[in-house]
Amino acid sequence: MNKFKQLIERRNALVKALSDMLDKADEEKRALTADEVLAFEAKQKEIKDIDKTLQLAEEVRAAGMADGQEAQKKDGDAEEIRAFTDYLRHSAIGEVRAEDANFTRGDNGVIVPKTIAKKIIETVKNIAPVYALSSIYNVKGELVFPVYTEEDGKVTCDYAEEFTKLSATSGKFTSVNLKGYLAGALAKISLSLVNNTEFDLANYVITKVAESVAEFMEKELLIGTANKMTGLSSSVKVVTAAAPNKLTADDMIELESSVIQRYRGNGVFILHPTTMTMLKKLKDENGNYMLQRDLTKGFGYTILGHQVYESDQMPKATAGNKAIIFGDISGLYVKLAPNPQLQVLREKYADEHALGVVAWIEADSKIVEPQKIAVLKMAAAAPAEQQEEGANGGS
Repeated sequence: MNKFKQLIERRNALVKALSDMLDKADEEKRALTADEVLAFEAKQKEIKDIDKTLQLAEEVRAAGMADGQEAQKKDGDAEEIRAFTDYLRHSAIGEVRAEDANFTRGDNGVIVPKTIAKKIIETVKNIAPVYALSSIYNVKGELVFPVYTEEDGKVTCDYAEEFTKLSATSGKFTSVNLKGYLAGALAKISLSLVNNTEFDLANYVITKVAESVAEFMEKELLIGTANKMTGLSSSVKVVTAAAPNKLTADDMIELESSVIQRYRGNGVFILHPTTMTMLKKLKDENGNYMLQRDLTKGFGYTILGHQVYESDQMPKATAGNKAIIFGDISGLYVKLAPNPQLQVLREKYADEHALGVVAWIEADSKIVEPQKIAVLKMAAAAPAEQQEEGANGGS
C-alpha cells in the first residue's frame, strides 16, 4: 500500500509539473520549446505508466475480493442447504424447530432461505415454458403497469395542406395492477427418503415443490381463475374457427395474422395435445403438411415459422372452446413473490409413512400488452348438431 501511495503522490507531482509548464508558456505568450515538449511527453508517459500500474493493482485486488466473496457465498449457500435439510429431516420427528435452524416464521409458515427460494423459482422457470416466456417480476408488493390500447383509435401520420387542421388521433392509456394472491403447493415425500442420510433431500424437495408450483402456474397463466390470476385465454383478440370440431389451414393463418407483424417474431402457438394431432394433419394448398419437425427449436415443431408448444392445461378443440393461443407471451406480466414459505406436515400423512411439505406462494398475472396475444375460439355447434346431441342424450 505504501508503494501505491508513493505512486499516487508521484503522479500528482507530475500533473502539477505539466500544468506549471503550460502556465509558464501561456504567461510568456509562446509555444513550448523543443526541450520542453520532450520533457512534457516524458512526464505524460510516466503518468500513463503509473495509471496502468494502479489499474492492474486494482484489478488484482478486485479479483481477490471477488474470489473471497464467491467462496463466502458458496459457503453460505451450502450452510443454508444443510440447515434446510436438517429442518426437513429432523422436524419430521419433532427434534428441530425452525428457530433452531436459523429460519424465521412468516404468516403462512417458515420463510424459505434465499438460496432455497431462488432454486425453487429457477426450477419453476425451467420446467414451465409459459412462465419462462412471460415477463417475470420476482418482487414483493403490488405492481401497477400502464396499458396502452388502440381500440378506439391510434396515432396516425398523413399528408396535410398548409392552414388545414390535422385530425387528432390517439390510443388510450389504462392501468393494470398485479397483486399477490396466495396459493399453496403440496408435495408428499416418503419418510424412507427423509430418513436416508445419503439421499439429497433438499434438492428432491425443491424439485417436487417446483413441479407442483409449475403445474399450478401453467394452468393459471393459460386459463386463469375468476377474480384471481388472469390467463392468456382472456385475450381481447379472438379469431373464430370455421368449424366447431375441426381445424383448417385458414384458421391458423387468420390467427397468426391477427397479431400485428412486429410482434410475431417471438410468437408461439400453445395448444392441447389432441389439438396437436389435428394440426399434424393440416396440409397447404399444394398438399404439403404444414407442421414441420424442427429439433433445433425449443419445442420441436413449427408451423408458419413459429414454435408449437403442447400443454395438457389447454382446452381441447371442441365447440366454443378457446383452443389455441398465439403470440409473444411476454405480453403477459407475471408477479411471483421471491419469498415462498414452507410448512412441514408431520402428522397429516403419518398413516402413509410420508411427510407433507406445503409451499405457500404469492402470485398474480395479467395481459399488459394485449396487442401481442390472440386466441382461436372454435365455432359454436350448429343448431342441428345441438338438437342431435340432445336427442342422443335423451335416448
